[in-house]
Amino acid sequence: MTKTALITGANKGIGYEIARLLGERGITAIVGARDEERGRAAAERLGQPFVRLDVTDAGSVTAAAKWIEHEYGVLDILVNNAGIVIWNEDAGPSATPVDDLRRVYETNVFGVVTVTNAMLPLLRRAPAARIVNMSSELGSLGLAMDVDGPFWVHNYLSYNSSKSALNMITVSYAKELWDTPIKVNAANPGHCATDLNGHSGLRTAEQGAAIAVELATLGADGPTGAYLEDAGPIRW
Repeated sequence: MTKTALITGANKGIGYEIARLLGERGITAIVGARDEERGRAAAERLGQPFVRLDVTDAGSVTAAAKWIEHEYGVLDILVNNAGIVIWNEDAGPSATPVDDLRRVYETNVFGVVTVTNAMLPLLRRAPAARIVNMSSELGSLGLAMDVDGPFWVHNYLSYNSSKSALNMITVSYAKELWDTPIKVNAANPGHCATDLNGHSGLRTAEQGAAIAVELATLGADGPTGAYLEDAGPIRW
C-alpha cells in the first residue's frame, strides 16, 4: 500500500523539495499550503494532491485532517515545514517588538502543535508513522553560546527561540509516543537559499530537504526524539 505524507508549507522552497523527493520514492506527498492558487500550482507540477492548510487557522487544519481521512483514511508521514521569520533593521532582542514574537510563534510553534494534534489520530492508524519538525541550527542553545562559533552573531530573538521551542516540542511528543511505533524528530536543513532569507543561503532547497526525507522514511531501528542534520546529531 502506498504511504501518504502531508508536508506543510510545501508550495515552495524546502517544503516543495521534500514533497518532490518523497514522491520520487513512491509516496503520496500531499502539498499543504495556505495560498490555494500557489499550492494547487505546486501540486500540479509535482503530480501530487493539494490541501489548503493554514497552520495558524485551527479551522483550516481541522478541515484538512477531515479531508485526508476521507481521501486516504490514514497518514504515514507528517512534515511540519511551514515557518516564517520577521527581519528587523535592529535585530537585537531588546529591540524586537513583542507582536513580531507572537506572529513568529503562531506559525513556528503553535502551528506545529495545532497540526500535529489534528493529524495524530490519522498517524496512529499507520503501521509506523513518522513526524518530522523542520528546525534550524539557530535553535541550538549549545551552538548559540559558542563564542567562537559561526552562530554567536546571529542573535535573532523571535526566530531562534521559536526553533528552540520547536526542539522541546519534538522531544515532548517523542516522549508521549515513546512506546508506540511513531518516531518524532527535528531536522536541521542548514542555511539554504530560500525566500525565507532572500536566497542568501549556501545550500540548495533540495540539499536542505534531504535530512527531512531521511527522517520521514526511517526504519524501525531509527532514532526518535533526536535533533539531526546531514552530518548527524546537533547539540541541543
